[in-house]
Amino acid sequence: MWQQLPDIKGRIFMSRIDQAFNQKKALIGFLTGGDPSIEKTIDYILEMEKAGVDLVEIGIPFSDPVAEGLVIEKANKRALEAGTTTDSLFGMVKKIREKTQIPLVFLTYMNPVFVYGAERFFKNCQESGIDGVIIPDLPFEEKEEVMELSKKYGIDRITLIAPTSQDRIVKLAKPATGFIYLVSSMGVTGVRNEINTDLEAIIKQIKKVSSVPVAVGFGISTPDQVKTIGAVSDGVIVGSAIVRIIEEHGEKADAYLYDYIKSLKDSLKETIALELS
Repeated sequence: MWQQLPDIKGRIFMSRIDQAFNQKKALIGFLTGGDPSIEKTIDYILEMEKAGVDLVEIGIPFSDPVAEGLVIEKANKRALEAGTTTDSLFGMVKKIREKTQIPLVFLTYMNPVFVYGAERFFKNCQESGIDGVIIPDLPFEEKEEVMELSKKYGIDRITLIAPTSQDRIVKLAKPATGFIYLVSSMGVTGVRNEINTDLEAIIKQIKKVSSVPVAVGFGISTPDQVKTIGAVSDGVIVGSAIVRIIEEHGEKADAYLYDYIKSLKDSLKETIALELS
């Protein structure tokens, strides 16, 4: 939840998302809810946390995920074919909250939110234990209703900023809560061999107008990329590479996910150690 409310002694406590970035660089992992099943999604989130993930993005499967590459498109299809629904994901989050307080963020699209009912959606986010929502296809000019509901129910609406948004950075960054999702390069999600965007310059522009942490995603998959991007940002987001491991290993991806996430986390720790030295 995005509000920082005083406790009984008047002190300010941090939201779960705040805690993910508190005096450290956050490793953020993405997976598609319900791929290959609701039960295994719970297992995989807990395994990712054990390996060092600080925050998890859960994709709500949708038949037309415009920002996603082929790997996540196929994961959406598998999850839908397995019978995953928005209600079943809310139920899943409640079960996860019985075991962990790791920050959880839904990634979804406008169509599923409005078909479900926007107010009902944000209310259930609050009641189940979701901390934030990312909506890639929400136009900035049409964000008011979503912003009002996210504030009403204490849910961070995570702002996306793309490399082509430089002339709109102030407008996009100022109202941001939770963290800012900076897209590393144009196009859809998917592993990239090289990321050539001048991320450091964009992050400096964002920091002039916002104190909200900036995490970079899209195309990041290797420990070296995590180390390099972690050096200029507050967090690194890895998605397609995680989903690909689940695609390859299905119901038996636990150990593979653990080893992969741990390699990324170790690399991010190296970045932090270099900054402190």
